[in-house]
Amino acid sequence: MDQFRPETTDRTQRRAGAVAAKRRLLLGVGAAATLAAASTITAAAAQDRPRAREAGVKIGILAPGKDNAITDVPGVRVGHATLVEGATIRTGVTAILPHPGNVFQDKVPAGFFVANGFGKFMGSTQVQELGEIETPILLTNTLSVPEAAAAAIEWTLKQPGNAKVRSVNPIVGETNDSFLNDIRARRVTVALANQAIESARDGMVEEGAIGAGTGTVAFGYKGGIGTSSRKLPPTLGGYTVGVLVQSNYGGVLTIAGAPVGQILGKYFLKDAIERESADGSVVIVVATDAPLSDRNLERLANRAFIGIGRTGSPITNGSGDYAIAFSVHADVRRTEAVRAAVASTASLGNDQMSPLFQAVAEATEEAVINSLFAARTVTGHQGVIERLPIDRVRAILRRMPRD
Repeated sequence: MDQFRPETTDRTQRRAGAVAAKRRLLLGVGAAATLAAASTITAAAAQDRPRAREAGVKIGILAPGKDNAITDVPGVRVGHATLVEGATIRTGVTAILPHPGNVFQDKVPAGFFVANGFGKFMGSTQVQELGEIETPILLTNTLSVPEAAAAAIEWTLKQPGNAKVRSVNPIVGETNDSFLNDIRARRVTVALANQAIESARDGMVEEGAIGAGTGTVAFGYKGGIGTSSRKLPPTLGGYTVGVLVQSNYGGVLTIAGAPVGQILGKYFLKDAIERESADGSVVIVVATDAPLSDRNLERLANRAFIGIGRTGSPITNGSGDYAIAFSVHADVRRTEAVRAAVASTASLGNDQMSPLFQAVAEATEEAVINSLFAARTVTGHQGVIERLPIDRVRAILRRMPRD
């Protein structure tokens, strides 16, 4: 078994510099005091909270893309707006933009899948009906879905070329961050959500307690935003699959096949009594440059939950577990001209889907682990959620038998 193999610190330092630059850009988009202003990430801090691969955890058989992020898919951008106020507000918004153009006019095919429907995923029925996305995808907390939706609508209406638009289907996913965040205060505003959209950039994606992941909890530890990607070899098309998750769920934490949660003594159903609960939610956003139909994108979204299962989730009754997948490939883009005519589009057949299924399962699993590795200890509304003890996790993985 070769899951434990550290990468060089050069990559860590490069990531830290890119993340710090992105945070400076974010802080420049107004209302800086409400954003992630606690501190600038330094190389030393990034080394203290390495990503899974930088800590030596190798997941799967396929290689990641350049930045091992959803933004490895060409044109995809991610932005965060983080809200930390006083001792009780720990929340935010994360935005994913499928391409740099007018998403409403140049819609992208999409598929949606529900593993357990205890949640409020706005816009999902129209995605299921029409198989397309026409706005940025926003993630936030459960009671701030209306504000995030309003931001997506306002942003769409003001785009050049949308002066005659009379109906918009905003896409908003959520998880409940009410342990660390005073969710009833409803402090997320339309302006804050709009900052997440406006700050969206390509390249490195900041992870952990940032944006929509600021107040989330996963497996009893601090969860958050995580991302990863996989690039198929040229013989399999050379396509990229990127994943971003908002982790806020539980179970028996498993990392690269190791029963980490059991060994650390924090897991669902421990002693069959428990304060520990596996309920919560996870939202998965999948992007690819493979030319896929909305039907096969739904199948791709479905397979993302293989990765969630590998992290140790039984997909419990009280968890809202959703995945949405879209393709940016030009041949399947639903432009105004395409929508107005009898369309003939080139897309991959069913027999070519299996490598993409492997890619999305691996990338989803690693995105969740990255969300845990990147997160820091957070004190909030109802108490403290500790960060995952990475040194102990690495020690556990070193002791695991190797093939």
